[in-house]
Parts: sequence; C-alpha cells; structure tokens
Amino acid sequence: MSTCNFSIPFSGPAETVLAKAKAAVESQNGDFSGDVNSGSFQVSVFGNVIRGNYNVSAQTLNLLITDKPFLVPCSTIESFLKSKIS
Repeated sequence: MSTCNFSIPFSGPAETVLAKAKAAVESQNGDFSGDVNSGSFQVSVFGNVIRGNYNVSAQTLNLLITDKPFLVPCSTIESFLKSKIS
C-alpha cells in the first residue's frame, strides 16, 4: 500500500463539499466520518481498500490517502473525488 496527498480548492460552504464527498464515498459502500474541520473515510474498490483522512483549511479540502492499492494511481483517486465534489 502507498500514500498520496492532494488538495482540492472549493467555493461555497465546507458543509456542501463534505456532503458531496460523503455521498461519493457512501455510493461505493464506503464509510465517511467527521465534521467540517476533519475526518476520515474508507472505501473498497475491486476488493481493495482505500483509506484516508481529510481536513478543511479555509476554502481547501486537504486529503491524505493513507492506504491504497499499489496499482491505483493517486491521480485516479484525485480525479474521481474532484469530479464528485466540484
């Protein structure tokens, strides 16, 4: 398993962005917990677990993926999340 770190800028309330992120994770039968400041998530993709943490700083959602399958690039995870919360 490897890690990656990326930030997604957003406009509007953090609650709205986090609700979209939570919906994206839960739509894949994952778990999303936390508040408007920080939290964690995990989701299983093709039998492999992706785990991470997030925190919100001003208008930026900062994500740290702590566990992911080696063959899934960080850019794929980042693109998926950006498409779901933008």
